[in-house]
Amino acid sequence: MQPIRIGYGYDVHRLSEGRELWVGGVRIESDKGEVAHSDGDVLLHALCDAMLGALALGDIGTHFPDTSDDFKGIDSKKLLARCVEMAKKRGYNVSNVDAMLRLERPKIGAYVPEMRRTMASLLGCSVDDVSIKATTCESMGFVGNGEGIDASVVVLLTILS
Repeated sequence: MQPIRIGYGYDVHRLSEGRELWVGGVRIESDKGEVAHSDGDVLLHALCDAMLGALALGDIGTHFPDTSDDFKGIDSKKLLARCVEMAKKRGYNVSNVDAMLRLERPKIGAYVPEMRRTMASLLGCSVDDVSIKATTCESMGFVGNGEGIDASVVVLLTILS
């Protein structure tokens, strides 16, 4: 058993008017939200992929396929909780998370503390172990044009103590 495991995750979703915007387990006030089979929380999806990758268990689509009615409209916090359980079952816990969110609008800085608290609670770690950064794309590309949102996450898993 490796003492540490590192995983990287990435997710992207189109944005559409009249849908809810969920990021980091928090509902963000916005006129556009993610188009997805689940609630579309791009940050939690990238975190799930990072954890599954660290454990060499494939990706989020393997475990929670968008072809299954079991996951239609599901709260992504439930998906993350299942990933945390998979890690614990294999003897690991989350040591820390570093995330980057790309979204042109709305500005999400005021939501970041709540996102960090929500994610830390789900992961069973300290808020100080969850870093979330956000940037725009300077009006370039699909994110910059307000058509989408994406997130990248790196996670460090360590042996349970």
